[in-house]
Amino acid sequence: GTLGMAGRQPEEIRAEMKKVKDLTDKPFGVDLLAAVPESLERTADIMIEEGATAFISGLGVPTNILEKLHGAGMKVMNVCGTVKHAVAGEKAGLDGVIAQGTEGGGHTGKVAGMALIPQIVDAVKSIPVIAAGSIVDGRGLAAALAFGAQGVWMGTRFIAAKESHAGDMYRQVIVDAKDTDTIVTRCYSGKTMRVFNNPYVQDWESRPADIQPFPQQAILSHQNNVMGGIGGQIEGLERDRSCFAMGQGAGGIHEVLSAAEIVEKTMAEAEAVLERLKKFG
Repeated sequence: GTLGMAGRQPEEIRAEMKKVKDLTDKPFGVDLLAAVPESLERTADIMIEEGATAFISGLGVPTNILEKLHGAGMKVMNVCGTVKHAVAGEKAGLDGVIAQGTEGGGHTGKVAGMALIPQIVDAVKSIPVIAAGSIVDGRGLAAALAFGAQGVWMGTRFIAAKESHAGDMYRQVIVDAKDTDTIVTRCYSGKTMRVFNNPYVQDWESRPADIQPFPQQAILSHQNNVMGGIGGQIEGLERDRSCFAMGQGAGGIHEVLSAAEIVEKTMAEAEAVLERLKKFG
């Protein structure tokens, strides 16, 4: 599994990594934004010291720490929303790319997963491609494998897991969400992000010219205490104001399960789908 640590301070990340190691001896990774290179440099040593086996970056390739992480034996991957970015990541020396369709939650691009994933699979030849973007069950896993991906990256589904550090409010917003309850907006970070469409978002979207670029808008959101779960906030979340990053697949999530139950259910569903498809062969 991977710890989503965007918005967390380095020592908070260290503390969360220690918690993981107290619970399991299995390998795990850390996910951060490459768009804040100064923070990455401070965090790289912590990830190495605390034994992370993988680093996943969003909003860019972490070129400033890539050599250091590889030197420590870590695998490094990047979340990509275009073929161009996936190819650039391969050339930069990444160990894999995560092809995320616009359906996915959080920072996202414009191309739908059904179009994007097979195109990235065709373009990237030397490293694995992981599919992402509203994959919430075994049907999504089976579809990703059909597209040529070698695995899946599930975000929203695991936010709505019993063990997630998202908080009860965040989990409930996901479970309550319908297929049309998300929107892509720049109002929280200054970059396009798919989130729960609440009154705070609607107010900003009524005056888009007022939205500042990254990182100014992100700083403003922190000052307004609305960054929510992606800012590391657990308590005091507000359904009408806070940032609840989630994919369109949230509409297919109807209950909070344990992480183990999610994995087991997803695998069983995928196996059933693949078995059923054999009759068309």
